[in-house]
Amino acid sequence: MEELWDSLEKYDNEKFAKLFAQAEKEGKHLKYIATYENGKARTEIKAVEASHPFYNITGSDNIISFTTAHYRTQPLIVIGPGAGAAVTAAGVFADIIRIANF
Repeated sequence: MEELWDSLEKYDNEKFAKLFAQAEKEGKHLKYIATYENGKARTEIKAVEASHPFYNITGSDNIISFTTAHYRTQPLIVIGPGAGAAVTAAGVFADIIRIANF
């Protein structure tokens, strides 16, 4: 099993190192972005430029951009702190306990 993880880590490091280097060369930042459009959800790693609202988000901060009929030319942006790993883990643990007590 450890051999599998080692091979995946090597692949990921090479792939993401190339993505990171290309983004840096272009003055962009890599961001993990989830999109929901026309009833379909997707996630991707995308290189965004400095003018993109997601460019300066760091750490566990969250940002949501709403593009609607009313916010078509200028999306509504909501930015705030994310829960972070410890709070998220505590929430998942609480959910498991709650489910187990059914």
